[in-house]
Amino acid sequence: QVQLVESGGGLVQPGGSLRLSCAASGRTFSSYGMGWFRQAPGKEREFVAAISASGGTSYYADSVKGRFTISRVNAKNTVYLEMNRLKPEDTAVYFCAASRRYSGEYLRVIKDYDYWGQGAQVTVSS
Repeated sequence: QVQLVESGGGLVQPGGSLRLSCAASGRTFSSYGMGWFRQAPGKEREFVAAISASGGTSYYADSVKGRFTISRVNAKNTVYLEMNRLKPEDTAVYFCAASRRYSGEYLRVIKDYDYWGQGAQVTVSS
């Protein structure tokens, strides 16, 4: 069992930056691929970014590529999402998730994740 807790959400102006953190419980964090997903009001949950268990490979949605960076520190059981040049359309609840998949394009797929956090609200507005 893995428990995930997100933090770092909030209100930011367009063009600003935020960093989300996701702290994981358990001693096997380094064996899980990790992902970030988001869900805006009235929309389906969508893939944002993912990182392999080792941290050596990352994956991004086209909408955030070049603006967002995912990273992880396995010694701290934590994964991060650095978000820059934020846009109003980035407004959503952001979810951290853990997958038993070590790496690969499977990490873009919601159904391949086994554990989810409770979500953190990110609002981009002037």
